[in-house]
Order: sequence, then structure tokens, then C-alpha cells
Amino acid sequence: MTSGSFTLLQLWQLPYSTLLFNRTKLCKGLYPLPRMKIYPLCFSKQMQTTTYEVVKGSYLETSQTKHENKTKETASETLDTVGAFQKLPMVMPSVDILYSSLRKAKRIAPTKGIANAAKREKNKGAKQLDALMKELTLPLRTYKDNFPNKRQLHPYERSLIELTLGDGNYEEVLGKVDYLRKKLVSVGKEHASLCAQSTTKREAEERLVEGMRKLEEIFLSDGKAVDDLMQIAKTLRAMPVVDLEMPTLCLVGAPNVGKSSLVRILSTGKPEICNYPFTTRGILMGHIALSYQNFQVTDTPGILRRCDEDRNNLEKLTLAVLSHLPTAVLFVHDLTGECGTSPSDQFLIYQEIKERFSEHLWIDVVSKCDLLEESPVLYVTENAEDDNDELLKYRKVGPDGALRVSVTNEVGLNELKNRVHEVLVSQSARLNIQKPEGILDNISSPRKTFI
Repeated sequence: MTSGSFTLLQLWQLPYSTLLFNRTKLCKGLYPLPRMKIYPLCFSKQMQTTTYEVVKGSYLETSQTKHENKTKETASETLDTVGAFQKLPMVMPSVDILYSSLRKAKRIAPTKGIANAAKREKNKGAKQLDALMKELTLPLRTYKDNFPNKRQLHPYERSLIELTLGDGNYEEVLGKVDYLRKKLVSVGKEHASLCAQSTTKREAEERLVEGMRKLEEIFLSDGKAVDDLMQIAKTLRAMPVVDLEMPTLCLVGAPNVGKSSLVRILSTGKPEICNYPFTTRGILMGHIALSYQNFQVTDTPGILRRCDEDRNNLEKLTLAVLSHLPTAVLFVHDLTGECGTSPSDQFLIYQEIKERFSEHLWIDVVSKCDLLEESPVLYVTENAEDDNDELLKYRKVGPDGALRVSVTNEVGLNELKNRVHEVLVSQSARLNIQKPEGILDNISSPRKTFI
């Protein structure tokens, strides 16, 4: 080694100023400028650090690093699943997928330039079977990848899936679709390989027919899972879109107390109105425009007096809205006895819901006030002597501060609208205060933010 050359180890150990300005064969002709400070340059898009610990002679990531990486991955996944129901792919009927795939596969021609008839036939057969397998499984792969994992959804959307489709049904159908895909891939590759190994033209033709028959048979047998997934997609897409940044008013109460009539009066929503319990069979949305501001109104199924374990899915939908969405509450009371739920039962329902969701802004409304009489309604199953002072007062006028309205006679509606506006403006101020900052500094927050 000459005096003017360096080994890699020596170069590594030399100061950066020596490397840049020393007159060697490596850097010939470079001279340092007087009074010039030299700083090392570093071009890096993002620096990633990981901490390791030695465990039994091996380097392993520390638990803190794993937790940080997992947190970043979860944040990214959460951002991708906002408004998941509106991003669901269109699912084709299983019959359409099958016959479209068969048509495309049969158009596949053998590779050009094969003179031998047997080789040409087995080449065509293998290519057609491979094409059929791919055409059948491509949409199934798309469905599996684009239907969201339920665990990554917002709690409200997760509750909608469980209560609307049944607990576990969503994952079961997706599992069946993926199982069908894997089965088609396995059988398709097997028969394409057999066809490619044919020794005669006749054998290649027979194996092609057998392979196509087998793939068609499997798809017809298990393709019901695709049709079930199509129905699931239609159901979820029909769910009302809730803007989590827009102030929302949720109407709550026992069945048939007049919630849907008030939704029609207050908003653009047009729910069904009938004189029987559980007319509202899902979450219905309407909108209000007041003083150049937009608000949402939610009509929910009625709640009965019973423990949570005994509630039906419609009641659980109402509780899911109150639990997972930032709403103000308009609780509707019917003291006329027409709704089918006694005033004493409504009083207990009211106490339970208000205690459970005490952090929500609240409005109490006594509906059908044109039908109220001077003497309070008492059901045959009730005993007035057992009533305490609070319940006796409730039977007559409802809870303290309740507004008395009548949709039929248009009594108290203007006062109700003004009160609703005040509460929604307060709810808007709450949302602005509680709005979280972006999850990651370099990622802008989406339109719909979970709160």
C-alpha cells in the first residue's frame, strides 16, 4: 500500500474534513477555504429508529418499539376505514360471475407457432383452465380485500353490523367467500397441470372438459356465499350516513310516543308513521337548516322497560347511537296512555337512559298534549298508592322543564324548534372543543373524525 492510498477501514476512521480537503490521490486538487466552517450533510426523507435487546444470543425488538409500530399501523388502518360502508365494492351475482368467466376463458387461443396438434390442444386447455380459475377468483379476492375488517371500524359502524346482520354473520360470509376462492385456485391449478401433461389431443380435450366442469360445479355449489355478500353490501350501503362533525339531535322514547311525527316536523326526514309499536325499524336520518347552519336529526326505535340482556336488536340500535355518536337527546314522553307503555314504565325508562347518558345535552318533550286530561292516566296493572311524589308529578306534567307539544294542533312547535336550535348550537360548540388533532402530524385528518 502506497503512502497516498487508504484502506476502507482507514477511510472510515479519518475525519470528514481530511476526506474532503486533504491532498491525496483520492481528493487531488482540493484546498480548504480560510475561515470556512465545514458541516456534515445528511439527506434523509425520514429517519427510523428501532431499539433492540439481546435475548438468548439474539437481537429482538423491545416491547416499546413494537408498541409504537403497532400504534402507527393502527392509526393508518383507522384512517382508511372511515365511512367504510360507502366504500364497499359492488358485488356481482354469482351466476353473472360464472358465465362471464366461462365466456372469457373459452375465447383463449393456444400459443401461436405450435405445429403439433396434441401439443397445441394441451397448451390451449391449460391456458383456458388457468384463465377460468383467475376470472372466477379475481372478484372474490377483490371482495375479501375491500370489505373492511370489523375490528377496525368505528364502534357505531361495528354495532350496526352486529345488530343488523347478526353477530358473527358478516365474518362468516367473508370467510366462506375466501374459502371458495382458495378451493377454486387449488382445483384450477391441479386440472391445468393435468391438461398440460396430456400425451394426446383427445386426452387434452377430455381433461379440459373435466376441469371446466369441476370448476363450474364448485362455483355453483358454494357460490351462495357471493350472493349473501351481495345482500350484505346492499344492506350496509343503505345505512344512513352520519357526519360525525355535524351536530346531531337523537329522538328517544318508548315505542309509538310520537318520535317519528316530530322528526317530520323538525327535519327533512320522512319516517313511517303508524299506530303500532316499533314502527321505526332502523336508524332514520333527517336534516335541519337553521340560520345558515346544517344539523342532523336521528329517529330511533322505541325502548321498553327491561334489562339490556332482554332487549331486541332494534332497542340495541338506539343504545348504540347514544353510546357511540356525539348527539344531543330529545326524549319524548306520552302521558295519554295511547302508546301502549304506561307512564310509570316510561318514567323508569327515562330515569335509566338519562342516568346512563347524563353527559348528553337534553330536551324533554311531552307529546300529544291535546289529548291530555286533567286526571292522570292509570293502567289497570298500576297501583296509584305505590307512587312516590316524583312519579305522581310525572304522571301529570312530565319531567321538570318539559315542553308540551301537539303535532295535530300545532301547539308548542315554534317553542320546540327554538329550543332545538339552541341545543344544537351548544352541541356544535362542544364538537369544536372536543375535535381531536390529526392522528399523525404528516397526515391530514379526514372529513369524518371519530370522537
